[in-house]
Amino acid sequence: MTKYLKTDWDYNSERLVEVYDELPLWAAPFGLKLLDGIRYKKGIHAVDIGFGAGFPLTEIAMRLGKDSKIYGIDPWDAAIDRALKKIKFYEIKNIEIIRGVAENIPLAENSIDLIVSNNGLNNVADLDKSLSECARVIKKNGQFIQTMNLNDTMIEFYSTMQKVLTALQLDNSLKLMQNQIYKKRKPIDQYLEQIKSHGFSIDSINHEKFEYKFVDGTTMLNHHFIRLAFIDGWKEIIPSDKHEKVFEQIENKLNSSSKTDGLIKLSVPFVTIDCKKI
Repeated sequence: MTKYLKTDWDYNSERLVEVYDELPLWAAPFGLKLLDGIRYKKGIHAVDIGFGAGFPLTEIAMRLGKDSKIYGIDPWDAAIDRALKKIKFYEIKNIEIIRGVAENIPLAENSIDLIVSNNGLNNVADLDKSLSECARVIKKNGQFIQTMNLNDTMIEFYSTMQKVLTALQLDNSLKLMQNQIYKKRKPIDQYLEQIKSHGFSIDSINHEKFEYKFVDGTTMLNHHFIRLAFIDGWKEIIPSDKHEKVFEQIENKLNSSSKTDGLIKLSVPFVTIDCKKI
């Protein structure tokens, strides 16, 4: 009963450090708002869609306690392996991992009380099918809460990219840029209608925003997370033989702006959408 009193941690342990402070800064602002919005109850069944390396899956499982069961579904094998290490180290017993996709949730109809997704559903291959699966597995009046960043995300960068593509007369790339934004971040009104079409009512929508700040464009483009999460997508917009030229001009324009403004700022507006099954 008092196992928690055992606190003889070895702070130099490789095992401890390996699972400590791993939460990406990108996920944290979204996740904190999501965690605030959950209606915590004992003995519920929950699903976290797109939990990545374990957040917010492990945090929700520990907050709901041993009487609840939390499923995590994600297709990213390497991240799942990372999450499993944390689950084992933290000795969390109420999590079941599903290696799969939101378009096919292998759970029974009306078996889930809570569905969460921290900026995950806007990255699925088939959003309509994923929402249909959410509607299938959740119970009547079950809570469905998610975060998603909006279509003005990093508008400062995209405005600069648009100017460069326009000057270079890369009209097709301009269309691809807009299509990419629309595919990843649909207008919020349209997305809410899509959610409601699957039998959910919207209880609340909370708008938030955070910012990434950099000393200049070169620093921003070389930042690890920007390279990891965004550069490949931006490269897809531009013909491969134009990559160097386009990005060099974007970098120069951002650097010029930073001299005037004192920094480069990337805005990330997002919403927390709290729904229930009707």
